[in-house]
Amino acid sequence: MKLAILADIHGNLPALNAVMRELERLQPDHVVVNGDLINGVPFSAEVIDRIRAFDWTVVRGNHEFYLLNLGTPRAEAGSDDPARWGQLHWLCARVTPAQAAYLAMLPDELTFYLPGTQPLYITHGLPGRNKVGLYRSQSDEKMAAELVDVRQPTFVTAHTHVQIDRRITWRSEQNGELGAHPHGDMHPDVHDVAAAERHWHVINPGSVGLPLNRRPTAQFAMLETASEAAARDDGWRVHHFDIAYDRRPALDAFAASGMLAAGGVISTLFYWELVTAEPEIIYFYRWAYEKGLDPDRDGAQEVFRRYGDESGRTQVVRQADPLHQAAAG
Repeated sequence: MKLAILADIHGNLPALNAVMRELERLQPDHVVVNGDLINGVPFSAEVIDRIRAFDWTVVRGNHEFYLLNLGTPRAEAGSDDPARWGQLHWLCARVTPAQAAYLAMLPDELTFYLPGTQPLYITHGLPGRNKVGLYRSQSDEKMAAELVDVRQPTFVTAHTHVQIDRRITWRSEQNGELGAHPHGDMHPDVHDVAAAERHWHVINPGSVGLPLNRRPTAQFAMLETASEAAARDDGWRVHHFDIAYDRRPALDAFAASGMLAAGGVISTLFYWELVTAEPEIIYFYRWAYEKGLDPDRDGAQEVFRRYGDESGRTQVVRQADPLHQAAAG
């Protein structure tokens, strides 16, 4: 059994097309998209239509909620501000009611019970928290603390745009269960011993459209069944892929589509992330807060201008930009 996992396409149709060509070669039995089809690169509507044309299983991510919640009581605070949220307003004007209805009907999580395999649980972020993800730098203890509600041995997440293939072990005494439950049974029955140790296989396929691991490729994962001895605990073996593709059409579309003008600083930072494959939005906000600035309070354009001048990041991005390189050479 071969299961292809895609996530975080973020409207990057050229990257999705590159992955689909690779899937044609690999011939998986099933394809799953784990959220954030849209928002980031200017081809969100086209990505929705491309995915709807196939019999793929799709889970909703936080960027689908940004779109679906806009203009409702569920909307993000301040999202009616076109300066800060201009890209989302631009996107909303270009997604059809039928496309929005498709996103609205997607599930937030799924558990797969494929024949002859161990159960596999998938959600975009963490259970019930699609804007919270897992990071490679997290300790086993911190990761286990986030996974206590995941009962399946294999957990497929996304959201952080970085590929992960990691096995986590949780032991009750090591993680303070007795301290948390001081009146619990100090002498559990032998049949309860297994409950004192739990294991998870944590998988993040990375991002198709906006990877943040300094590799500007289209990234996904293929899960294959294997004997449990060969794949250790859960019977799934992971192969990560990163596919080179021409990013210039996607980068050119930022200006040509009007999204860059409408989205201002946020659209510019998404452009930078496509260039560098680094978390440019986080870099910007971290720099601003360290300077005692708040882009949402002090004016995003002015804070970003200072950031570009003082950090040197503008020059770094410019030197790495394929469109700049093509113009210069």
